[in-house]
Amino acid sequence: MAAELKENFDGLYRALEIMKYSLNKCKEIGIKEAYPLTELDTFENLTSRFARTSDIYTQKIMKGITLISREDAETFLDRANLFEKLNIASADELKMIRDLRNEIAHEYRLTDISEIFEAVLEYSDILLKIIEKTNRFAQEKGWVEKNNATSAV
Repeated sequence: MAAELKENFDGLYRALEIMKYSLNKCKEIGIKEAYPLTELDTFENLTSRFARTSDIYTQKIMKGITLISREDAETFLDRANLFEKLNIASADELKMIRDLRNEIAHEYRLTDISEIFEAVLEYSDILLKIIEKTNRFAQEKGWVEKNNATSAV
């Protein structure tokens, strides 16, 4: 289980580096009412990379830590509550990240695209902090080694 968790963290680090690149570009652009195609493309890249990174985190990392800790948390909500109990992340923030990922993946709210872009900017920073804290937790347990990909933007 520890080897699989380490492999999943490696995948998370790769996704995180790419997401951070897009996040920095989008922070430079900022939130607007309308975007030229090049900026729209940049934000679309970020939303996709946010969704991918949050998927790896919620589906692989959270599940792996739950299994290796031998905790009984079968659903995402159970794992979110467990991570709050372990002082890794707020259950509410994890739920919001998951909801935002679902909105991106299923395009639930495309009426005002700048709302999604604004939420992705906000929750990307939160996701980065959660991943950093999770990385420290896993390091303390001896499950993974330190990786600079988790340092904040």
